[in-house]
Amino acid sequence: MANWIDHAILWHIYPLGFVGAEREAAACPQVTHRLGRIVSWLDYAVDLGASGLLLAPIFASSTHGYDTTNHFEIDRRLGDQDDFDALVKEAKRRGLRLVLDGVFNHVGREFPAFQRALAGGPQSKEAKWFRITWPETWPEAGEGGEPDYATFEGHKQLVALNHAEPEVADYVVRVMNHWLASGADGWRLDAAYAVPRTFWRKVLPQVRANHPDVYVFGEVIHGDYTAFVHESDVDAVTQYEL
Repeated sequence: MANWIDHAILWHIYPLGFVGAEREAAACPQVTHRLGRIVSWLDYAVDLGASGLLLAPIFASSTHGYDTTNHFEIDRRLGDQDDFDALVKEAKRRGLRLVLDGVFNHVGREFPAFQRALAGGPQSKEAKWFRITWPETWPEAGEGGEPDYATFEGHKQLVALNHAEPEVADYVVRVMNHWLASGADGWRLDAAYAVPRTFWRKVLPQVRANHPDVYVFGEVIHGDYTAFVHESDVDAVTQYEL
């Protein structure tokens, strides 16, 4: 586990709300450079005694950030890669670590691979990325509608990924490594409790092989916290019951 976390105090903010972004990405057709507004608060974070920033989702999404549409792209309501790089530079200049929110249990309905799966049917390459229940006679049986699919806690806008699919694991590894290479220091795994622990056990060693100082903690609400840490290979959990 990363030594820097031993005495870290993280300032947690929700960037989309913090900068006053539109509630829906569709209302912001152009890239709007707002991440700089967080930069202007970094000195305040240091004055508070914080040694790092914990950011809620900053990647492209349809609405609130947890309905991701592109994990490799900054939400255009916040800015772009250059804005992220500037935030990293200014945070590091002040000695602040940066922890990102990884939403890897589910994606938004507008996630391109999901849309291609719906369009291509059960034989499409992308169909295996999701837990879709196809009618026996597709597409005839699906005319005027769509197949059923696994969601996050019943929210139809949040499409659950198929964590048994190796391509999904490879994708998550690429995402995590990409942003760590771009200057992030750690990850909060959103809804980690909803993902099979064996998935994290497969993904995280590949991430640590490239970034041994990364700190990863999972969102866990109820249950045996110690067992979750041991079985998933995360460094810690949120322990929301406290």
